[in-house]
Amino acid sequence: MKKNNLKAWLYLLPAILFLGVFMVYPLIDVCVYSVEENYNFASQSFTGVGLGNFKYVLSDPYFVQALKNTFLIVAITVPLSTGFALLISLGLSSIKTLRNAFQTIYFLPYVTNTLAVGLVFMILFKKTAYTDGMVNLLISKFGGTGVDFIEGPYWAKMFVMCFYTIWIVMPFKILILTSALASVNQDYYKAAKVDGASSGRIFRKITLPMISPTVFYLIITGFIGAFKAYSDEVALFGTNLNAAGMNTIVGYVYDMLYGDSGGYPSYAAAAALILFAIVFTITYINLTFSKNKVQYM
Repeated sequence: MKKNNLKAWLYLLPAILFLGVFMVYPLIDVCVYSVEENYNFASQSFTGVGLGNFKYVLSDPYFVQALKNTFLIVAITVPLSTGFALLISLGLSSIKTLRNAFQTIYFLPYVTNTLAVGLVFMILFKKTAYTDGMVNLLISKFGGTGVDFIEGPYWAKMFVMCFYTIWIVMPFKILILTSALASVNQDYYKAAKVDGASSGRIFRKITLPMISPTVFYLIITGFIGAFKAYSDEVALFGTNLNAAGMNTIVGYVYDMLYGDSGGYPSYAAAAALILFAIVFTITYINLTFSKNKVQYM
C-alpha cells in the first residue's frame, strides 16, 4: 500500500510543482503586493502594510468606470448569449438536412482570431473621413440617424461591445448545447407525445431539466469569462481604453502594471484581488442556487 501511495505521489508531483509555481506562488505574491503601501517599483521598497491600496483603487474613477463596464458586459452578454445559443441549438437539433454544415457555420467565429473579428466590427461600425460605416449606411437607408459606435456616445460603444462579445462566445455555447440536446434520451419525447404534451411543455419538463447541468456550466464559465474581458475591448477601441471610457477590471490591472500609468504593482494586485472576490462570490451564489435548480442524472 505504501509503495502504491508513493507511486501516486510521484505521478502527481509534476502537476503539483506546476500548480505551485504558476498558481499558488503568484497568488501569494499578489496578496503580499496588495498590502504593501506606497510600493516603489524601482527601489523595491514600501512604507508600510495596510489596506491603503484597496482604498485607492476603490476610489479611483478609472477603476469605478472599469467596474461599471465589466458588470454591464456580464449582465448583458451572459444571459443573452446563453439564451440565443439555446434557441439556435434547438433549431439545429430539429433539422436533419445540412445540420453539420450549419453547425460549422455557427462555430466559425470561435476559431477566428479575436483581434481580426474586432477589426472587422470596427470597420462595420466606425465613422471615418471616407465612410460612415456599413451599419450607419443601413440605418440611414431606413430613415434613421447614424452614430459613431466606436468613438461616439457611451451607449453606442457599449452596444457594440456587447454585440461583439455575444458574437464571439455564442459559437462555443451552441456546440456544447447541441451535444447536450443530442444526448437526451428520445424515449422521453416519444412518451410525452403519446400523452399529447405541447412543445412548450416538453421543453420545460423534459429538455430543460435534462440539459440543466450543461446550461449551468455555460452560465458559470460565461460569468468568469465576461469578468476577465479585455482583449475584445482592445480589438474595438484600441489600447487606450481609459480615454475611450471602455476599460474593464482586467484592463485596469494591465494599465497599472504596463500602461502609461504603469509601474504600480500594488494597485494592480489590489484590483486583481477585488476581481477575484467578485468572481468567487458570484460563483458561490450560482453554485448555491444550482442545488435546487440543476438536475444531475
